Amino acid sequence: MLVEILTTVAAIGAVGLAASVRVVKQFERGLVFRFGRVNSPPREPGLTVIVPIVDRMTKVNMQIVTLPVPAQDGITRDNVTVRVDAVVYFKVIDPKQAIVGVENYRFAMLQVAQTSLRSIIGKSDLDDLLSNRERLNEGLELMIDSPALGWGIHIDRVEIKDVALPETMKRAMSRQAEAERERRGRVIAADGELQASEKLAKAAEQMAHTPSALQLRLLETVVEVAAEKNSTLVLPFPVELLRFLDKAASGTGQPSVPEQNRTVTNGEHGAAHLTPADETGRGHTQR
Repeated sequence: MLVEILTTVAAIGAVGLAASVRVVKQFERGLVFRFGRVNSPPREPGLTVIVPIVDRMTKVNMQIVTLPVPAQDGITRDNVTVRVDAVVYFKVIDPKQAIVGVENYRFAMLQVAQTSLRSIIGKSDLDDLLSNRERLNEGLELMIDSPALGWGIHIDRVEIKDVALPETMKRAMSRQAEAERERRGRVIAADGELQASEKLAKAAEQMAHTPSALQLRLLETVVEVAAEKNSTLVLPFPVELLRFLDKAASGTGQPSVPEQNRTVTNGEHGAAHLTPADETGRGHTQR
């Protein structure tokens, strides 16, 4: 009889001990409610004992929580319909306030994040959403952090993940970018022509002081064109060149070229017939 009583007492003690012992993990804190009231402070990680039936312990995760915010449809300040989603990183810094101050702090954080995201969309332009996300992230973090502090929650960071645009807006932006690239190309080409014209003006000014340089340039052009050997060349000869030939012929004692009909023979490329008219002669070379 005594053995049975002792066995029963031992069994009851074992059950009570098992019911009163709790293990709190390193990343958790234990919030104990005794007769419905919070027994401060929260239990630290490790083995802890509570009073069976009297106490109830709730464990609070102190790790950083990743909370994805579903995509929200909104209209920007410049009247563009966009779809934006985000992600919120937060952690509990006050277990008592997170459990007592709000019914479900995860759900509350999700609702605040969605509302703040819609608000930040309506206050921003499309260009800000696409290119100035850091400032928008900071503003969104401040909007979410304001009510979260009262719930014992600290917002670690907030990031806008993606901005989805309508197809019509994508095509319009593509046309805008193409037009911008075309404008830059035309500006660069115009700058090149301006620089080339300045160089040509300087070259023309230099050649104006030395007329023989112009004649040499003309002959060089003829040589470049005649290198193909498959074309007919019609070349205007200035009167200055004819006068130069007259002076050369007079200096060597050869008869001068008649004024109305002059012929210059080129054994390699054929014959050039020069007829000056209105102060300008023209030659025709046939290969």
